[in-house]
Amino acid sequence: MASLRRLPQPLLRSSLIQSRRQLSASASDHDSARLWNILTYVVALPGVAVCALNVYLKRTQHPHERPEFKPYAHLRIRTKKFPWGDGNHTLFHNPHMNALPEGYEDVDD
Repeated sequence: MASLRRLPQPLLRSSLIQSRRQLSASASDHDSARLWNILTYVVALPGVAVCALNVYLKRTQHPHERPEFKPYAHLRIRTKKFPWGDGNHTLFHNPHMNALPEGYEDVDD
């Protein structure tokens, strides 16, 4: 039984060495590096620019307004206090956009 466990070890080691050799050979291939360089400048950077433009245009067309506070019983449930601050505010609390269980902190009436 022990000999069966030892049998795959040399085979596994030889296949790992061969795969490492193949990876190192393909990593030094300049054609693949040139391809990824071209893809970065032709696909990735214009894609990021288009997404940024889309976000900017959406933001200017529809400015984000604070939703009306509705004291639903199932929203903003606090079963235990948060371990920071006064225990009622979330970690990234924004007083303009995040309501507490009692309502918004800064009233813009």
